Amino acid sequence: MATKPKRPCAAPGCRNLTDRGYCPDHMPLVNKQKRERNKQYDLHQRDKQARDFYRSAEWERLRQQALMRDHGLCQDCLDQQHIRTADVVDHIRPVRPFWHLRLRLDNLRSLCHPHHNQKTAEDKKRYPS
Repeated sequence: MATKPKRPCAAPGCRNLTDRGYCPDHMPLVNKQKRERNKQYDLHQRDKQARDFYRSAEWERLRQQALMRDHGLCQDCLDQQHIRTADVVDHIRPVRPFWHLRLRLDNLRSLCHPHHNQKTAEDKKRYPS
């Protein structure tokens, strides 16, 4: 099996070749920047109650039930007559404004990442925090 050709590092001006993303010279800097962004997000934006919910065994069980019900397929793709594996179980009515619906199976849909990202963007417009 042929391997993919290497490509230039994503760091501006770097000509090192890499399999993907950044070369070994720039990866530590990228990781440091990512840690700092995550730290700032944790301090100023992350909803600790929602974080704890998504880490709970209760959520994991419900998530698995939704995936099994939906046969592990993206429901939006199926609506468009495509077949694609679901990566995410999404709350139809978002958790923050509808906390009381967070554990209802009928409020969950299995989605692929692109459809989940699209839905999340729509939710942010519809339900500004």
